[in-house]
Amino acid sequence: MSEIQPETKQKIKNIKRERKVLKGRLKQERMRFFIRFFTTIALILFMGFFMRFKGLYMNPNSFKYVESSSVEIINNNIVPSYKIRAVLQTVNPPKGCILFARTGEIRKKLKQLGPVDNVYIRRYAFPARIQIIIRESTPVVTISPDLKAKPVAYFTDKGKLIGREYLPFKSDIKTLLILSYGNKGDDYHKWDISKINEFQKIAKYVETYTKEPVEYIDCRNPQDIYVKVKTLNIRIGKIDNSLYERIERLPSILATAKIDRSKIKYLDLSWEKVNYVKLK
Repeated sequence: MSEIQPETKQKIKNIKRERKVLKGRLKQERMRFFIRFFTTIALILFMGFFMRFKGLYMNPNSFKYVESSSVEIINNNIVPSYKIRAVLQTVNPPKGCILFARTGEIRKKLKQLGPVDNVYIRRYAFPARIQIIIRESTPVVTISPDLKAKPVAYFTDKGKLIGREYLPFKSDIKTLLILSYGNKGDDYHKWDISKINEFQKIAKYVETYTKEPVEYIDCRNPQDIYVKVKTLNIRIGKIDNSLYERIERLPSILATAKIDRSKIKYLDLSWEKVNYVKLK
């Protein structure tokens, strides 16, 4: 019998080693498969058991109660909470597990409220509840027919007109007051964002050159507009191409006049080249 060559012995050893390694890998794969399988079954059972908890489901009557603990409303400075809850009563609470419940219908309804710019809803469990975060448009201009009358409307920074049902504001909300009757000559209901921006620009110009804050702009006669600051009433006339050049002459007029401001009825800037001081 011929003796097995060394090369053949080495090949046999390599084959046995590869088979051993392969068996080990197959054993590991089987183990991983069983672990994944039983883990998946355990997760399914756990989720099924977990989803049975009442703390994951909102009460179907959650929106019917005024002081429901299932709903928290925050960040609403203009829209009263009772108006928001009144809207909630027109929709159904989220169904199913609160963590996966859809809230699109709630957001859609609340965004129909005039001052509301956007709505964010957070969902919580144990107990199931929602937190409604309101983002309101910024008020920039308030409309009133007279200084003694309450405001009747306001404009947002996007040019949207909001009615008196959301007025008056809280004291920390500051806007530019404009006096307007809303007549056919210059109906504020037809003002757009460019018109609102124009009034804000006029106010900033006057404040820059008088060093005093604007108290209001009187637009009740669109062809004869007045701007009131703390110590002066300024007649700017109508809004035209020369308006801002006329306002820029304010410092020189005040320096030249050298009159006690309490004796001035108004400064007249309504003329293109002629300015004068009207005394009381």
